[in-house]
Amino acid sequence: MRKKMILTSLVLLIASGVFAQTALDTASYKHSLEFLQGDGVYENGMMTFLTGLKQSIWSHFSLFINDAQALAAIFMIIFFAIKSYEMMVGDKRMEIMPLLRPFGLAMVIIWWGAFVKMVAFPCDLIEAQTDQMYESEQMNVDALRFQRANLMLAMANSLITFQAQTEVAAKESDTWYGQAWDAVTSTVKQGISDVISPLLELKNRLTVGMQLLFTQLLELLGIWILRIAVYIIFMIQIIYSSILIILGPFSVAASILPAFRDSFSTWIARFVSVNLYSGIGYLIMYLCALMQEYAMQSEISKYQVLVGQNGTSADLEKLAWFAGNGILSFGTVIVVFIIGAICMFTVPSISTWIISTSGISSATSSASRGAATVFAVTRRISGSFV
Repeated sequence: MRKKMILTSLVLLIASGVFAQTALDTASYKHSLEFLQGDGVYENGMMTFLTGLKQSIWSHFSLFINDAQALAAIFMIIFFAIKSYEMMVGDKRMEIMPLLRPFGLAMVIIWWGAFVKMVAFPCDLIEAQTDQMYESEQMNVDALRFQRANLMLAMANSLITFQAQTEVAAKESDTWYGQAWDAVTSTVKQGISDVISPLLELKNRLTVGMQLLFTQLLELLGIWILRIAVYIIFMIQIIYSSILIILGPFSVAASILPAFRDSFSTWIARFVSVNLYSGIGYLIMYLCALMQEYAMQSEISKYQVLVGQNGTSADLEKLAWFAGNGILSFGTVIVVFIIGAICMFTVPSISTWIISTSGISSATSSASRGAATVFAVTRRISGSFV
């Protein structure tokens, strides 16, 4: 009898410890979610890293300036020789303005850093404005994201408790002593309920915990698909713009020759088109944030119907039907994340609507095909492990 009392006390102690830990986890769930899924839909650390990487690479604009200046000097000698010969044989008349063009292009190469900043200045204004719009809306989305996560946790806790109570009631109804000695064994039944209920709740916590884990993994997958799309677009912009800045002086030097006269104007069009990626990207992220806000508000209202405004009054019937779906999510937020990722890959095409270029579109298409190949190989490898 003494051993049974000790065993009962240990079980109750363990159960009370688990419940105390559950309350602690509820209070610190926001920090846990930030640790697992990031401090926002887009991680601030990664966005700051991309901005710093762009500035760091752009600082190497003078890597081939000396070589481009030497090449420009050679092309200027060739250009003046051709023009002089044409005027000597009488094919062309003496014109001053065409002779000044090579000097202007040489000055562009000499002041290359200032010229690049001047060309990129309108794009930087667009980026700053759209970034401000995106930041203001994304703060609302992140707040709704944590509110929705707390309601999901409250729903899981309510589901665990009600499942345990249901199983205790089922076990009590099946016992033989409940029908024979109702008055005599009421105290025994209460003691058994107090001991069995925490154990069943621990068991159900594992089951519901797996559902919650699977739901969080699906949402994490949707978030990372969106993040990868955003990071790819910004990385493509950094790579393309860096190559255009570092090797751009050669395009300016080549445009001195009549055969490559359009290379400088083509470079400007491509550089402006690439620098519009960030401004257009932030604009699309702002529109996606509006969709995310609507999706999260929609799911928050549905969770509040299930567990109440503060997660304290659960609707048992609706909660039971919802738990039978297998995941503790309505799927709206996950779908919106995937739609946002698809929209981000339209940034290069949209930039060509503003500044028409052909090389950027073909290069971006090649990058998209490469990314699709990598995703297909990754999915095939993960499928083989499963």
